[in-house]
Formats: sequence, C-alpha cells, structure tokens
Amino acid sequence: MSNLAPQCQQLQTQVEMILQLLHQEPALRSQDITSVQISLDKAISPRFEIVFAGAFSAGKSMLINALLERELLYSAEGHATGTECKIEYASANEERVVLTFLSEAEIREQAIFLCQQLGFNTVENINKQDVIDLLHQGCDMIIQKEGGESKSERAKLAKALTLLLDGYVANRERINTLNNATYSMEQFNFSNLKEAAGYARRGSNSAVLKRIEYYCHHPLLEDGNIIIDTPGIDAPVAKDAQLTYAKIQHPDTSAVVCVLKPASAGDMTKEETELLETMRENAGIRDRVFYIFNRIDETWYNNQLRQRLEDLINGQFRDSQRVYKTSGLLGFYGSLLKQTSQLDRFGLDSIFAESVKGLDGKEETPQFVYAFNNYCVSSGKLSPSQFRISINGFESPNQNYVRILNEQGTPLIKQLIQDSGIEEFRNAVTRYLTKEKRPQLFKNLADDLGDICIKLEKHYQTIQRDLDSQPREIESMKEYELQKLNQQLQQVGRYFNQHINEEVNQIINNHCEEFENDFRQLQSKMIRRLDELLDTFSVADAYRRATLSHPRNATAPLLAILVEAFYYLSNQLEDILTESCEQVIGNLFQQLMEKIRKSEYYRQLYRLLGNDGGIELQVKEVEKLITQALVTAARVECDRFVKESPRFYNEGTFSIYQFRQVLEQTSQSYGAESVIEAQPAIRQLLKLDFEPKVSYTIRQSFRQTINQTIKTQLLPMGEKQADEILQLYPQARAYLEKSLQQEAEEKIANNQRLLNQVEEKIQEYNTAVLGINNCLQAMQLYEHLLPVIGGEEV
Repeated sequence: MSNLAPQCQQLQTQVEMILQLLHQEPALRSQDITSVQISLDKAISPRFEIVFAGAFSAGKSMLINALLERELLYSAEGHATGTECKIEYASANEERVVLTFLSEAEIREQAIFLCQQLGFNTVENINKQDVIDLLHQGCDMIIQKEGGESKSERAKLAKALTLLLDGYVANRERINTLNNATYSMEQFNFSNLKEAAGYARRGSNSAVLKRIEYYCHHPLLEDGNIIIDTPGIDAPVAKDAQLTYAKIQHPDTSAVVCVLKPASAGDMTKEETELLETMRENAGIRDRVFYIFNRIDETWYNNQLRQRLEDLINGQFRDSQRVYKTSGLLGFYGSLLKQTSQLDRFGLDSIFAESVKGLDGKEETPQFVYAFNNYCVSSGKLSPSQFRISINGFESPNQNYVRILNEQGTPLIKQLIQDSGIEEFRNAVTRYLTKEKRPQLFKNLADDLGDICIKLEKHYQTIQRDLDSQPREIESMKEYELQKLNQQLQQVGRYFNQHINEEVNQIINNHCEEFENDFRQLQSKMIRRLDELLDTFSVADAYRRATLSHPRNATAPLLAILVEAFYYLSNQLEDILTESCEQVIGNLFQQLMEKIRKSEYYRQLYRLLGNDGGIELQVKEVEKLITQALVTAARVECDRFVKESPRFYNEGTFSIYQFRQVLEQTSQSYGAESVIEAQPAIRQLLKLDFEPKVSYTIRQSFRQTINQTIKTQLLPMGEKQADEILQLYPQARAYLEKSLQQEAEEKIANNQRLLNQVEEKIQEYNTAVLGINNCLQAMQLYEHLLPVIGGEEV
C-alpha cells in the first residue's frame, strides 16, 4: 500500500521474524507458509490491481467507464480488441496517456486471421492500397448483407477487420515493422487526458493499439488501486484471450471483476467456467471477486432468460457475497445524460455524434437510443402513473428519444440509472476500495499468520515445561537420571526387538533389496553350475567308475551310468548350494549388524552400559545356528536329487521316449564305445530330469526353508535379548554412577542454555507479535490479534 499507517511500517520485518522463528524449529519446518507470504505481499504492496475479465462483448470497458464516470475506454457492440488497458492514479494536473502500438507483423497476423474467418483470400501485403480497398469492399458488403455491423457475428468480424485496416492506414508512420512503438500523449500534441482518451477510444485507433496506460485523477484510484481491462476470454484471436488468463494467474492480480453474459446468453459458457476455475487457482485473489451479470436489460423482455439467470445466481453463486446485475450501456450513458439538454438533442450532437453519422449521409440510431426507447415502453420498469410514455411510429427512433427526454426530463434519467444497477455496483466497489480493502488484507494476513503463531506458542510452552520439570541441582539430576534408567533399558530392548521384527518381516515379504540380490545370485549360481555339469559330464568317466565298483565284470549297463551321473550331479550341486547359503547368511548378518550399530538404541545402550549388552554375541550365535540349519537343509534338498523325479518314467513323456532311445543305442554292443557315443543323448536325458528339480528348489521350496529358518531363529532371539537387556540394570546403574556427576553437570548447564534460548525466542516472538498487533489495532481488527506468550501462559 502507498500509505501504510505508522504502526504498520515495520510489518514486513515483524512477519519475517515470525517465519524465521518457525524455520528454526525442525519440528515445525513442514508448515506451509505460502499463504502468509502472499497475504503479506498484498498487505504491504503499494499496488492493488483490479482486473476486469469476461467474454468478448460482455461490457467490461463500458463498466469501467461507468465506474469512473468518464468515457476513457473504447466500447462498442461486437468490438473485440486485444488492447491491454491499465488505469492508474495521477494528480489533477498530471493526467496523461501512454500509447503502445502493435507491430506491423502483429497487425498482419490479426488481418490474416480475420480474413480466414470471413472466407477472404489470404492477405499478401497490407501496405498495398488496392488490397486494403478490396478488403474494405468485402467487409462493407458483409455488413450490408447482415443488416448492420452489430447484427451478427460475421458482421462484427467484418467491422473488426475494417477498424484494423483503418487504424493501420491512419497510424502507419507510428507503427514499427517488428517492435512495439510507445508514445507519450505530448508526442501526439494532446494537451489533456480527454483529447488523448478520445484518440485512443476511436475504434480504428484502438484496433492497432497493443497497450494503453491511463493516468487519471479519480478517488477510486488512490491508495495504489489500478484498474486493468483485458481482452475477451473468447476473443476471435486466441492469443488475445490468453493474455487475460495469464493476467488472472499473475501474482500481482489482487481482485477480479468478473463480467458474465448469462443475462443475455442464458447460460455460462465453457470459457466463463474456465475463467472461474482459473481465478480460484490464484491464491492472491482469494474471495476478492465481484460477479457482474451485465446486460440485465435483456432479461426485462424475456421471462425465460430472467428465470434462468435467477436459477443460476441462486444455485452456483448462492454463497458469493458480491453479485450484481447491471446494464452498463444504460447506466453509463444514462449518467452522461445528466450533462446534456435539448440544445444538443440530449447527446445526439455531442456524446453520440460519431455514431449518428451514417455512411450515406443519413442519420444512424445509436445503440443506446434503441435500448433507451425499449426501456421506456417495454421493460415494465416504469410506473404508468408516474411516467406516461409512448413511441410514435411516424417519428424516427432518434426523434422519439429526444421527445421522451424533453417530456420526462431528470426523473426519467434518475430512474434509468437506478434500474441499470450501475449505482449499486459503483457504490459497492467504492465502498470496498475505500473502506473494506485495507482492513480485509490485514485480516487475511492475521488469519494466515494466526495458525503459525499458535503452533509456535504451543511449541515454546512445551519446551519450557519439559525443561522446567527437570532437576536444577546435581544430586537431584543424578537421582532423576537413575530413576529413568530402568525405563531407558526397557525402551532400548523394545526398540531392538522391534528392529529385528521389522528386518525379518522385510525378508519374508521380499522387501529387503540386499537380501533379494544375494538370493538371486544363489539362484544364478545353481543354474550356471547345473549347465556346467551337464556340458562337461563325461560318460567315459562314469563308465570307468561303474566298472571299478564291480571288478568281476567287464561291462556296465546304462542304468549304472545313470546312477553314477545322479550321484555326481547331486553332490556337485550340494557343494554349490551349501557354499551359497553360507555366503547369503553371512552377508545378511553383516548388514544386520551394521544397521544395529548405526541405530540410536545401540548408541543409547553404550551410554548406559559401556557395551552392547551382549547383542553382537547373540547375533553371531544366531547366525551360526541359521547357517548350520540351512547347510543341513541344503544337503537334504540336494540328496533328494539322487532320486529320479516321478514323472521321469511316465508314459507319453519326452523323458521316457529319450530314455528308450538311449537304451536302444547303448545296447548295440557290450563295449564302452556304444555308451560313450550316446553321451549327448545321456546328457539330454539328465537335463530333462535335473532342470525341473533344481528349478523347484531354488524358486519355491528352498526360499521357504530359508524364510522359515530365519524367522524361527531371529524372532525369539530379539525377544529374549530385550528381556536380558532389562536384567542388566545393576551393571547399568554401577556404570552410570561413575560418569553421572559430570553428565549431570553438563545436562543442567545444557538445560539452562536451552531454557535461555527458548526465552530469547519467546522475547523475539512477542516483540514481533506486539508490533503486528499494534498494526491490526490501527485497522480496528481487535478480533484478529495474534497470541502473545506471557509468563502466566507457560
């Protein structure tokens, strides 16, 4: 804000102190402070931007003119402009306008787009007069065919293209090819704001302006209030519409006047719904939204429209505090009529002079005149007893307009302004900006900051109570620590047992990544070893061993060869499985012991006992038991490989077919040659039997054996060791008494240091809060004061 109260000059420093104190507390750092930072920025900012947003031709510019009671912005039925308009405060003798033009490239882009919409050929060069003349002819034909420039969407687009081309021709020397040129009003030789605004308001000029910055003298613009007019959210040029959405999302936007068209359209459009959602996403806007249902006069002549609008307001907007129904057209020009008389035909020769001029010299009827005449005879707003009004068919609309005003005078004008809703809207905005805005911004800041202050207050009080409850004398501290010893030992044992349970649970649920990697290596070793054994198996060696076992015989049957092979493969696989088991369990317990040593309970145990209470010995003992159990289980598992699998001889299987083929081949002679020649087939036969057995072992049965063995050994050990740690109280007391004198002294000193620190923080907190509360009191926000931490509260 431009004029902060003296009590609020240090507000930013005070709020930042609160946030800094919050950040110093690890337990509170997760608190989201975004809303506080946004609220603080809004409260101390010297600018307060109010953005007018809505659909194309919703009447935003007209409402701004009505709000300021000055005809600043160009406003015409169907005129869609991409011009960004900003209105800021200036003293009475410093009013001015700054104009920024579109570049030639941007004008060409808009012209091409409008030509495409109208079905014209692509514009090659807008600098050629014959091209411009041709486009003018096409636009004039469309407007005449449609019955007027505001009679249809196509006619409105044609009018927009006409204005764009006229504006380019009229201002060609001021427009750069690629860059946007900016001029002050002095460069145009304008002596005052009225002349500059008149130039900018002219339709053709407005069409080629990218940005207009007005600096005018009006009480609503004081205190940093800035009014922003934006292109329609459904403007014909999509890039223009995106400017509005970007502005709604911008952090500088503080309030929005949302101008909606359901009064004339009947329903919310997709773009209007998207606009409302976009506003809700900007935390800097909050509830600072004015919902304006403009063109309310159209519902006066259509009962269905009126009912649909009421249903919409009572449904979707029932919880909104700032909802207004207006006719910007009737209200604004109705206000201007107060400065007219019969001498200028009630504005036809002054306010509406430009729009009265026709193309062929005939007098045109301004849009306001049509709306005014309609209001007088068809709206049902005027009391027949107070206003006796008629429309004469033998008179033109302009003649009827002049006659009615001449007959009815000021009372009719006042009633028109009242029925338009403009005064209610203007009063509401004026009241908000001059009386409600500043207290509301500070209220939002106080509410957002309140939650943080309460948490800090409770946090500091908890620390103080905890420190105050601890002994201040050395002997008392020693006794206090010894009394806690039994509880601390119990807690250490519980944490150890809990740790063991968690580790076992991770293993049996396949969530221990290190163990899973080791077990996958065991599986890979078994598979690779089986492949190596099968690839290198020698039938000749097996034949030799079979005949050595039976010295009286000179030959050996196939079954003897298979027997030797089964024993050989099983024993070799047993060696690799037992070795891998020892490695897996060794790695598991090494990692487990490392985790135990790094744990807080282990360090606490060393502090209490001077040793680990036998944990490492117990863990090593359990490792030894588990290793022995799994080695035995591995031997039993591999010993079963000696036995053929039941399906080995099943009829119809490939294995029995392979066996018969091998048997037939080896029975051709009694020598070793026929058996050795069948070596590939014998290896294949062995593979058919061993691969399923090994796969079942490493993928199913043996993993279950490992899990069950670890669980049945480790869990009881954890529970038993927890009890044994608790039984070490005498040793812990004796050990602790040796170092307790020095530890008690250090702890008392540390407690005092922590107490001093928290008291200093409380003092800093109270200083900041008292400063903020002084500011809130200056705003008369007594119900939103922040909590102060006092001695009686601790």
